[in-house]
Amino acid sequence: MAIKIHGMPQSGCTLRVLAAAHEKEIDYELVHVDLKTGAHKHPSFLSLNPFGQVPVFQDGDLTLIESRAITRYIAYAYENQGTPLIYQDPLQMAHLTVGLEIEAHQFDPVASKLGWELVYKNYLGMQTDEELVKEYEEKFAKILDIYEVYLSKNKYAGGNSFGLADVHHMPALETLNGTRLSKMIDERPHVSAWCKDILSRPSWQKCLAIKNAAH
Repeated sequence: MAIKIHGMPQSGCTLRVLAAAHEKEIDYELVHVDLKTGAHKHPSFLSLNPFGQVPVFQDGDLTLIESRAITRYIAYAYENQGTPLIYQDPLQMAHLTVGLEIEAHQFDPVASKLGWELVYKNYLGMQTDEELVKEYEEKFAKILDIYEVYLSKNKYAGGNSFGLADVHHMPALETLNGTRLSKMIDERPHVSAWCKDILSRPSWQKCLAIKNAAH
């Protein structure tokens, strides 16, 4: 098997890449990197990614880091198989690109901070900073309000067709949907419908099965 994805199934960035791979019906080998034991700081892993972060993607002689860069490569390199995640039409691609940028620069910084405080700190035996959560909840509510307006006119994050922007949202939405913040999603009907739609996709269900099996 030529394609290897080095990562940890509990890692949102790893799951983002796995979701893209499943959407494109790509066969791959998942190489487990145990972050809790510091495997990502071992010299053998640092030779793949000197920043010591997962995931790392290998396709033959090509080695890539950064989950969003990896998913874009997957979408382009395997464009002719599986689910279309990008578009030939310039207008469609423009809308998708905006969705990708909004996820990376507006949605994820807030969602990741909340996920860290409400989920991953508990996983690591650390204490949640409730004051910080309150601050970021307010930011998240404002972002969801903007999404609600957009999704009232568009079915997906990058237009009216499922695409790469939706894949990029999957891990953080899954994480927060399992916390007290789920009510913030449920209170916004268009956000809620979009969230249920993309998180019910077979690709994401396969990712969750891999994550649950790794516990």
